[in-house]
Amino acid sequence: MSTVWKRWIPAAVAGVVVAGAAVAVPLSAGATAGLPGKSPQEVLALVAGSSVTAFSGTVEQTSDLGLPTLPSGTGSGSGSASHSGGATSGGTSGSEGSAGTAAAASSALDLLTGTHTARVYVDGTTGSGNLRVQVLDQLAERDVIKQGDTLWLYDSGKQTAVHATTSATADAVPTGPEQTATPQQLAAKFLDAASSTTDVSVGGDVTVAGRSAYDLVLTPQSGSTLVGAVSIAVDSATGLPLRVEVTAAGASDPAFSSSFTSLDLSTPPADLFSFTPPAGTTVTEKTVEKPSAPSGDATAPAHSASDAAKPIVTGTGWSSIVELPAGSDSSALTSSPLLAQLTTPVSGGHLLSTTLLNVFVADDGRVFAGSVSAEALEAAAAQ
Repeated sequence: MSTVWKRWIPAAVAGVVVAGAAVAVPLSAGATAGLPGKSPQEVLALVAGSSVTAFSGTVEQTSDLGLPTLPSGTGSGSGSASHSGGATSGGTSGSEGSAGTAAAASSALDLLTGTHTARVYVDGTTGSGNLRVQVLDQLAERDVIKQGDTLWLYDSGKQTAVHATTSATADAVPTGPEQTATPQQLAAKFLDAASSTTDVSVGGDVTVAGRSAYDLVLTPQSGSTLVGAVSIAVDSATGLPLRVEVTAAGASDPAFSSSFTSLDLSTPPADLFSFTPPAGTTVTEKTVEKPSAPSGDATAPAHSASDAAKPIVTGTGWSSIVELPAGSDSSALTSSPLLAQLTTPVSGGHLLSTTLLNVFVADDGRVFAGSVSAEALEAAAAQ
């Protein structure tokens, strides 16, 4: 799928998470007592054996990454100017694409600062899985709705919507940074990244959203990563991750967090996953490119998603670096006023530095990201 949200700077965060990067959940927990003692292996088995397929709840995400305050007038969040008119279909021109990229990056960075609340509804009892996430802004909301193979991204403040068809599962839907990820999704990323480079332990029992939980702690062995520890609160009854906290190396408080503040394990009503754009919404249609057909099949598309430049991962574990090759619109990124305001000029490009993640945007449009030092990123770009 050729979509703007895949080119946003913070999209690097998603790739780095797999390599051991940083995203997490808030502190709404207190100590609790009485849970049977479990080893790290037993808590990991509890998570792996979780059979929760449907739930709803409120997720609160809190970020303190040391990012600068977003400049006014950059179009962050849903407070930018609204669009008018009916449903339309098609792409954007070069200038519109550049503006869209800047606005998208600003919106994503907005979700990486301060505190945000979202309502989450999941129904995995159906074949393809249904998902709805409502990010609640002050006077508006941004929605991600997946019902079967239909996907909607809706911004009530801007009166815009993106409609696409996908065969991906709910966990794999490319929803972009306007989704506040659930602790379940974040925990899966970190647990997949955990390896022999990670020490796994169990801390004291905690309570999250009124439920008792084990505190599973992942501590990187590498001294070259910015991540100090990842704490995952695992529901003692179901194995469902309820909270994830990421703390920077040398810090005592989480730098990025997302946690359930309420949780209902019943199946959400089916009508929550149905969506019809309100009158006046500008709708953009997106299509998912099909994989290339076998040789000789005249119906095969000339290009497929697999033809597109893919991220390149170097290094291992928590010290991995993700490289995003320069895209066709890389000049819009490197010349963006937003990039200049949020980054620091360095030799060969610009640096966006946070407590958990560094992003280096090279002058040629390549993007390097990782929970490593800026020097490590610059060295990777020079190779």
